[in-house]
Parts: sequence; C-alpha cells; structure tokens
Amino acid sequence: MIIVVDTNVIISGLIKSFSESSKIINLILSGKIKLAYDTWILKEYEEVLKRKKFNINSKYIESIIAQIKEEGIYITTIPLKESLSDKDDEPFLEVAFAGKIDVIITGNKKHFPHEICKNINVLSPSEFLNNYPLSI
Repeated sequence: MIIVVDTNVIISGLIKSFSESSKIINLILSGKIKLAYDTWILKEYEEVLKRKKFNINSKYIESIIAQIKEEGIYITTIPLKESLSDKDDEPFLEVAFAGKIDVIITGNKKHFPHEICKNINVLSPSEFLNNYPLSI
C-alpha cells in the first residue's frame, strides 16, 4: 500500500513513542507501507525534523530521510486547481492526486476538505490503523 503522510504525523510519530503516529512510522520504516513524496515534502520533513525543539538526533534524521528516498515512491506533481486553506498542505494533496494515491494521513483533517480532496481518503492515524487491515 502507498500512502501520503503529513509532516505532523511524522513528527508526532518520532517524538511520541507508542502513539498511533508512531505505529504509522514503524509501518513505513519496516516496509509494510510505502510513503509517497515529492521534493517539497522531503525538504519539509527534513527541515521540521531538524528543529531544535524536537531534539531528534541528526544521524537518525539522515537515516530516515535516506530510507524514504530509497524505499519511498517519488511523485512528480502539478499544482492544484483549487487552493487549500493552508498552502503548506497542498504538496501532500498534489502528490496524492498525481500518484493516484487514495490515502492521506494527517493530524489536521480540517485542512483537507472533501470537496477539494474528492476521492482521496483523508484519515487521522487512528482512523488509518482501524480501517486498513494491512496496517495492523
């Protein structure tokens, strides 16, 4: 299964052990699910993970980014026809549309309105874990 994951889930999963987001990270790092990304998303992951307030080891960040590059699915995107309320969330939807990926996992579902996302399932980490048997 291929998914798109918002940065807030990545951060939460790395700083909150045993959280629902952490389970998503473990599924990605174990190769059970693939992470779709583009250049912008990868850059944001790296920039946010490096923020001092999160206190994540730089070698660990490098390792995660390297694994995403190697095992994830790189998607070339085109801009959305309609804007989201938070422009920083647009690359996630662009990747989902361009890659024909039907799941975005986010902690901010309200930023992805159904009328714009159309047939893409925008799920919280717990909704994903509860609704996709593959992830259990």
